[in-house]
Amino acid sequence: MYRQVREAVPVLDAAVGKLVRLSGGFRAECPGKQAAEKLERFLRQVPCGRGQVGIDSFLAAYMDSLLTYGRAVGELVVAEGKLRAVCWGDVTGLEIREGKSVLDVELWGPDEDGRMRPLPYQNLLLFTTMNPEPAHPYGVSMFRGMPFLADILLKIYNTIGSNWERAGNIRYSVICKGGEDLDPAAVQERGKQVAAEWARAMEDAKNGTVRDFVAVGDVQIKVIGGEAPILDSDVPVRQIMEQLVAKTGLPPFLLGLSWSTTERMSTQQADLLTSELWALRRTVEPAVRKVCRMFLALEGLDDQFQIVWDDISLQDITQEAQADLYRAQAEKYRNEANQ
Repeated sequence: MYRQVREAVPVLDAAVGKLVRLSGGFRAECPGKQAAEKLERFLRQVPCGRGQVGIDSFLAAYMDSLLTYGRAVGELVVAEGKLRAVCWGDVTGLEIREGKSVLDVELWGPDEDGRMRPLPYQNLLLFTTMNPEPAHPYGVSMFRGMPFLADILLKIYNTIGSNWERAGNIRYSVICKGGEDLDPAAVQERGKQVAAEWARAMEDAKNGTVRDFVAVGDVQIKVIGGEAPILDSDVPVRQIMEQLVAKTGLPPFLLGLSWSTTERMSTQQADLLTSELWALRRTVEPAVRKVCRMFLALEGLDDQFQIVWDDISLQDITQEAQADLYRAQAEKYRNEANQ
């Protein structure tokens, strides 16, 4: 259902992509030079399946699944005592069950007979949940609460399409009066003549030729359904879109929505978005650390390392530099006052 909502509303699909890209990448720092070089080369060249190479590709797909379904799964592929690949998987085809304790989680998948069984090598599987709750211990999707609003939004869009199909493809009602004294056969013949003349006039209009419609009698021409106005959809569509965009945590203009006169984020908006991105990073960092730790252990290297995420820069560089200057000046004055 969440995948269908994402496909039906392009704004939500764009929001997931932007959140993943804004989260940025990372690097792993090791105290030893040899371990640092090998780990950096591995993270840059590791196969991730589906033709993707590099841990950034794996992380992008992993975050995409995490935001869409509230959970994500991956697999560490070990062969000949070496970590050969890090692959992401489809979490919708698996079942998550509690292990022997509340701290253990088991992933179940279908076997050759289609029956669900525990997957082998649970220690080589990656599993991450987003915003788990007591009622939903295995994660909550970012799209929770959106299907109801998305259904209303799609109904409005479908209605707009139907109305414009009716209004754009105009149908006419041609009424010719004054045939009360004629017999039924003459009335029918006269109707056929009027219809043929009207059809020729419309056909010539399609070809760009101006042709007059000539008929005898009192002729009235009306547009079928022309009296019914098309409802204004701006207000309800914007109200629904505001609710959907608010759930993503992104400013509207990043999604192509011009709702305000400014096209830049305020400091408060940037801080809130930065906190959302850091929360997403903290959620996936355990999986990243497991990948790095497994590689170093299988290589026989010291498993001491540190994950350093790329800086999130959402503010103007000039404003950041000016803020640093003000802080430095305030610190200087504070030190002089204490002396």
